[in-house]
Parts: sequence; structure tokens; C-alpha cells
Amino acid sequence: MRVKIVAGLAFALALAGCAGQGAHDLLNRKAVTASASDIAAKHEIFVATTRQQATKDPRQVFDGDRSLTTSYALVDVTVPKIHQVGAIERAKGSADSDPAKQFTATDVVHYADASQFAKAVGSNIAISGDRALVFVHGFNNGFDDGVFRLTQIAHDTKYPGTPVLFSWASSAKATGYIYDKDSANAARDDLEATLRMLAKTRVKSIDIIAHSMGTWLTMEALRQLAITGDRDLNGKLGYVVLASPDIDVDVFKKQMIRYGKPDKPFAVLLSGDDRALKLSSIISGDKPRVGDYGNAADLASYGVVVVDLTKAKGGDGGLNHAKFADNPVLVQLLGDRLRTPAALRSTEAGSTDLDNIGQGLGKAVGSVAEVVITTPFKVLTIATGGE
Repeated sequence: MRVKIVAGLAFALALAGCAGQGAHDLLNRKAVTASASDIAAKHEIFVATTRQQATKDPRQVFDGDRSLTTSYALVDVTVPKIHQVGAIERAKGSADSDPAKQFTATDVVHYADASQFAKAVGSNIAISGDRALVFVHGFNNGFDDGVFRLTQIAHDTKYPGTPVLFSWASSAKATGYIYDKDSANAARDDLEATLRMLAKTRVKSIDIIAHSMGTWLTMEALRQLAITGDRDLNGKLGYVVLASPDIDVDVFKKQMIRYGKPDKPFAVLLSGDDRALKLSSIISGDKPRVGDYGNAADLASYGVVVVDLTKAKGGDGGLNHAKFADNPVLVQLLGDRLRTPAALRSTEAGSTDLDNIGQGLGKAVGSVAEVVITTPFKVLTIATGGE
């Protein structure tokens, strides 16, 4: 019986991984050209990673093994003109990407040390809007998954700043949940150091989007910042968006108690039909995860805005674990929020802003969905019957 349970759990995890790629090749074997008219945009993705550089398969660039130090790189990625909002068009398996049809990494630059990276990313921030968007990926992600997801988010939201991927050493294996949790744990200091590095540039706002297990890593880094008395990075911390948080609810509450009630918009995106988090709960002794917690008011009492996406559609084959990025309506609305700097929005001024969000959601989502937004001040249910 025990063998059957373990086998069943492994199969379920295979279905529930945050990434869907069997192969994790980022670079093509050979250059594949495309007409400029077939390319929508090229994005420069800056990278800080606790992964080892890939030696067995250089196409991966960085693999799932842990490094005790942080490495730095820059990846150029093109997005095809045929791209659909919310999608990541990718080549199948280990086939070379066609830039006219798929996201394609065209070049990788490695930086020798933190100072070289800080100079490069600082220069980009200075010419790209004085803002940085840090993305922290989740469980079962290869290096390629994080690069392409951040590219998609930056492109679809039209983010007015510099994208920075923090890529911790996920094994990119469906059965690697415990390894991944330990890897996230090991990367806390590295993420904290990366955020401090960015804060020393001319950046005016550092926005963070974290997904799944990456939210736990992010909360730990923010908790560490709070312990040192610099929880807002000298006033430069902007939006914090925790999407589908794979965090025990009690642990999250303790993290928020140490961090304190946020001064700027701090959002938790959850969904009661998140199948991946249901499995995480089973692994964790049937303890509820923040990302599918049923008591939004309880979470909001800690000063966060809770957005319940249960009735919005997901685009990940029914797992409902990445709605924030793969639902076209939601990702565009996320972009609407991100384009206005967080410094212009306070949590207490959120009442009027909440109504504006609600109007936008109502018009965009239509009669097929309902989104519930809970803040420490009010609850707003957005549901329309059509126009």
C-alpha cells in the first residue's frame, strides 16, 4: 500500500510541476535567423543565480545543481510577432527555437563578479526608467523556464524598467520537491544580497513578483531585511506580488509579523482551485498553503491585499497554478498596476484605487468570472452581467 501511495504522489507531482518542459535547453545548437518583421521585441534579462553553470549540456547555461556563490549573466530573448498574451511559445523538446514562431534566447553574457553585474544592471536601469522588476520562480523550474517566464511577464505587462531574474537551484524535476525547498532555503542570503545590490544603483523602485515556492524564498529575504532594519530597501522597495504562494499559512503569518504591515502595495494572489498547491498541502501534512487558503480576511489582517482568482480561468492545462501570468486578462491588468510606480499608491489610499481596479476587472473579465479583492479596509467582489 505504501508503495502505491508514493507512486501515486510522484505521478501527481509530475502533473503539478510549475513548468511543463521535458528538456531545459535555453540556447539553440545553431543560429536560426528570422526576418525583423517576424519579431515583436527583444528583451534583455539580467540574471542572478545560485545554480551551477551547466557543463554536461552547455545549452542549459545553468543547471539544477547548487552553487555556494551567486553567478551573474545577461540573456537576450526575442519574442515572435505571433505571440499571444499569457502564452510562452516554445520549441518542443530540445529542438532549436525558431524566432519567427517561438521565444528564442539569442545571446548570453556572463559577468565575472558582482561588481561587473552591478555596473551593467545599473546602467540599464538608468536608461530604462529607473525601475527594476525582480522575478523569483517556483518549484520544478529549469533556468530556461525562469528566463522565458520573466520575458513573457515583462513583454505582456509592458513593464517600464529593467527585468531581473533571481534563479535559485530548482532541480526541474517533478519529484524534487524536498530538494527544491532546501535549495530555496539555501538561497535566502543571495536574494537579500541581490536586492541590496539593486538598491545601491540609481533605481527608484524595485518591484518583486514571486511565484509558488519562490514566494517562500522572497518572504524569507524580506524578513531578513526587516530584522536588519531595512525592510523597504531605503525606501526603494515597490510592489510585492506573491502569486500562488506555496507557504504554510502559519509560517506566512509569522513572517508578516516580523516584517510588519507593508507601507506599499503588497498583494497575495490565491486560487481555491490550485491543484498544485493541493498536492503541496498533502506533502506538508495536510496543512493549508497561503495560495489556496479560504480565509482572505485573515490574511488581509496582516496588511496585505488578497486577490482571489478562483473563478478566473487558468492556462496551464487545468492546474490553475499560474493564472497571474497565463490568463490574458489578468496579466494585462497586472501590467496596468505595475506601470504606475508603487510610491504613488499607499495601502491606506487603496480604497479609491481598489474601486478603480474593480472597474477595470469588471469591464475586462465580463460575466464569466468573479474576482474578490480583500484589503484590511474593505472587500470588493467584481462580477458583471455583461454590458
